[in-house]
Amino acid sequence: MLFTISGKHIGITEAVKKYAEEKTSRLPKYYNSINQIEVIIDGEPSSKTSVEVIARGEHSKLFVVTETGVDIYRCIDAAVHKLEEQLRRKKGKERDNKHAGGAEQV
Repeated sequence: MLFTISGKHIGITEAVKKYAEEKTSRLPKYYNSINQIEVIIDGEPSSKTSVEVIARGEHSKLFVVTETGVDIYRCIDAAVHKLEEQLRRKKGKERDNKHAGGAEQV
């Protein structure tokens, strides 16, 4: 799985990079076709920060989550939690569609 992190108007420390990579590394557990995760952190250190997590899956499936707040670590946690919910719902829908029953015979 490919992981990238970038910052707009803010420097990314090694601790933030390691934290984001650790949190996003468990996302394939919820949807196993994820092959690329991108984290974009935007903002000034003294004001609100925006964290966007983009997960790309096979067959051009794209999952995007944005979270805004003061603390970068809390934003990463909230964004990953939202993305886990999206992935869980998508996997559930795909799984339910596979088991559609045919016409019943009387």
